[in-house]
Amino acid sequence: MLKEFWLTLSPETQFILFHLGIFGVGFVIIYLCLFFVLRPLFRGLERDIALVTLNVSGYPILSLFTLFNLKFTFRDLELVEENILQTILSVIVIILISYWLVAIFKQVVIYYLKQYTRQTEVMWDDVLLPLLEGVIPVLIFLFGGVFALKTFGVDLTGIWVTLGGATFIIGFAVKDILANFFSGIVLLIDTPFQFGDVLRLEDGSIGMLSRIGVRVTQIYLFDHHCDVYIPNSVLQNQNITNLSRPTSYYYYSTSLEIPAEQDLEYLQKIITEVVLAHPDTLANIEEKLTLIDRYYLCNDFSYHFNEQQSIGKLRLLAEQKVNEKLEEIEYSLEALVVTLQFAEKGGLTEEEITNIRQEYQQVLELIGLKIVEEDQDSTETQESEALIELVREWYRLWLKDPNLQEEDLYLIPQEWDRKINLIKKRTYRLYQKITNPQLEETRLDDYVLELSDWFKSRFKERKKWQDPQIWVTALNHDEGYLYYQFQLNFFVDDIKLEYGKRGDRISSQIYQEILRIIKPSLNIPIREN
Repeated sequence: MLKEFWLTLSPETQFILFHLGIFGVGFVIIYLCLFFVLRPLFRGLERDIALVTLNVSGYPILSLFTLFNLKFTFRDLELVEENILQTILSVIVIILISYWLVAIFKQVVIYYLKQYTRQTEVMWDDVLLPLLEGVIPVLIFLFGGVFALKTFGVDLTGIWVTLGGATFIIGFAVKDILANFFSGIVLLIDTPFQFGDVLRLEDGSIGMLSRIGVRVTQIYLFDHHCDVYIPNSVLQNQNITNLSRPTSYYYYSTSLEIPAEQDLEYLQKIITEVVLAHPDTLANIEEKLTLIDRYYLCNDFSYHFNEQQSIGKLRLLAEQKVNEKLEEIEYSLEALVVTLQFAEKGGLTEEEITNIRQEYQQVLELIGLKIVEEDQDSTETQESEALIELVREWYRLWLKDPNLQEEDLYLIPQEWDRKINLIKKRTYRLYQKITNPQLEETRLDDYVLELSDWFKSRFKERKKWQDPQIWVTALNHDEGYLYYQFQLNFFVDDIKLEYGKRGDRISSQIYQEILRIIKPSLNIPIREN
């Protein structure tokens, strides 16, 4: 029956039905492979890049398969409108491919590049990605439009000549925009700052860098709680102080005049102890812990001093454990350097490489990491006394600070989790070099020293210069009274917190505590400059 029916059909109809049958079978096979074979397989992977790529590409692939099948079918048929149909189908294919490429670029490439940049120390990539995200899709659609016009047979020579002649006029008309654009490129290359850095502008305003765009840079001003948009060309020509570099610690200086009724050494001692006893100033932690229970415990002020001090003490104790663990890790790395320098003299044997790898694995245990060879990555051991868990315990206590703002509760974990991810990447990279030294066996000690220096300078700085300094700068005379003029110099733990006002709040609390202690014994008022 079917055979007789088939023979009654014209050759063109048979050809179309044959192609439709092949198309239907191919369509079903591709659909099943994409959504019933690959999707469950990709869902089992640790990273979702393959699954997201499949979700973005599934329907474009099916659509392209359908369009190419139609093109091949019409090509083999002798139709008057064949050329027109082929041209239309080709244009649709170009538009679809352009859309597909843009979707993959935005939802896959840009997304995972952003994830990567959060775990790197490179400053320019955080700024470059938004620029690429805006420019690349436009270029893709532009080239797609050019190919579509050429497919329709449009002669683009005249268009290019016209555009070339108009380039000068357009360039002159948008010279300011171009100046801002290329200034933004210079800022990208020069990388004087990155997102989240606190900047002091020429007019004295202090704000946080939010975004560098193609034309303007967005800065959030702490004093006015508003965004300011500065053209890139103007910003490039300013003398800008980056208060977040080389560290986020902020140097704060304030002056205080106290009547010369009290003994000078006593006043210096009291002021020094008040600054040291504040949990948010930087200094030797042991000294701070000996003083923290003696000050800021009065309920006369509007601040929650009791809660601030109790949580601050717990935070300092946790930070002390972090510092001790870092010292242990740095000591172990220095011992590993000595081992490498001795072994490198005669060339590394397989036995020496094994011993060095075991010694390095002990360092990884102190950090809280272990190597997973199958995944070619390092994973956390969840050891409570290891560095990573100690850091997390420290910043969790930090989050209980009653003075923090809502944004700070996201900022602190984000910053330290980024540093933990950097530890994982750096330590695993060094593990690979130790395991397969190849031609770099004489440089392994340098790589270990580089990791040790990174812990000291980039992960968490612990420097003597961070201790507060109290200076007597003058002896002033006013209305028959003598005043000692003190200059209080101290570092605040993080300039970005509390909308950039953390230093002001700490300075105010220090002043109030000094006033509370000294004022009852004075007959002359204290003056703050």
